[in-house]
Amino acid sequence: MAQRDGSTGSHRAAPEHTHPDDVRVQSALAALADPVRLTLVRELAGADDWTRTCGSFDVPVGKAALSHHFAVLRGAGIVEQRDEGPKRVNRLRREEFGARFPGLLELVLRAE
Repeated sequence: MAQRDGSTGSHRAAPEHTHPDDVRVQSALAALADPVRLTLVRELAGADDWTRTCGSFDVPVGKAALSHHFAVLRGAGIVEQRDEGPKRVNRLRREEFGARFPGLLELVLRAE
């Protein structure tokens, strides 16, 4: 619930995002090279925007490591996150990232 000062009352800061236009190809490739991050991206690709919470992914890492992986993906311009109440929801920045790196997401989303 919003506080009088406009904040949500959450103890965490809103996520910071890097626009894909500000990302170097080396950073994008490094973010997508990690198996956990690749799993996150693939699962987001199969979901509607803003429907997956951070805790809904089946990856073999703890909460702190998962937060780190999402930070890397945000920093590479691949995902966007927002807080909805106590949950943080995600979306794949398919259009924006695809405009910056045409065809790259399609390549990594292909079945192995």
